[in-house]
Amino acid sequence: MNQLSVQSVRITKVNEISDQLNDDIIVVEEPLEIRLGYGPMEMRDETNVSITMRTPGNDFELATGFLFTEGIIKSYEDILSVKYCTNHQKVAQQYNIVRVELRPDIEFEASSFNRNFYMTSACGICGRASLDAIAIHFSKPDLDDKLKVNKEIIFTLSEKLKHKQTIFNNTGGIHAAALFELNGELLLTMEDVGRHNALDKLIGSLLSLNKLNIAKEAVLFLSGRASFELMQKATMAGIKIVCAVGAPSSLAVNTAEEFGITLIGFLRTGRFNIYSHPFRIL
Repeated sequence: MNQLSVQSVRITKVNEISDQLNDDIIVVEEPLEIRLGYGPMEMRDETNVSITMRTPGNDFELATGFLFTEGIIKSYEDILSVKYCTNHQKVAQQYNIVRVELRPDIEFEASSFNRNFYMTSACGICGRASLDAIAIHFSKPDLDDKLKVNKEIIFTLSEKLKHKQTIFNNTGGIHAAALFELNGELLLTMEDVGRHNALDKLIGSLLSLNKLNIAKEAVLFLSGRASFELMQKATMAGIKIVCAVGAPSSLAVNTAEEFGITLIGFLRTGRFNIYSHPFRIL
């Protein structure tokens, strides 16, 4: 467990009989600013592409995964370097800014990058526009793939992940994104206070290891609900089966239906709901 990810605090535990002082461990939540360096080597530009509240740890993977799922990079080879901006920073904040340098031949228009078009229900952009935005980067899949997983395997995923969620087991206050093989073997898991950050960390890790292709024949497990943003990231990574402990939103279901993803929600011991493309579940 990353020591930067948790913090010890003094609490008062109260029950019907008494109250007592005790030590507890809570998950850390701090801002991470992702800066992008781009353009010719002799005249580099810099822009801030995101500020997210995250749990420290795997910050480079988080930045890489974010850039990929937002369509800014297409592979890890598009990146020259990833590093912390520690110059002239206060000690407490020196690891809260990451700068990613793009290769000089990678085109990026800062003025045209706007990731906030679907962030609020009051923004005036409809669900159709959100799906069309994904389609710019992702071609619709062929639904004749042979990807299948037995329902009995799906039932076991939550329990298997519990044994690997080190931060959750100590704090109870963090989300997880995990990738499983079709036989139920855990491939990779990432934790973060933000659901979307956990998934970006997972995708970024696969990118940095040049193993993103394994996601196309695996099952993504989400510890919370299935939102549009998570389904957008899964779509960009080519993931075809997504299981969530919680409920899906309407736009998450629409995204899964349109881009050929089998979406499972309300996954519990011995039961779950299939919201799209059930043919992959045996």
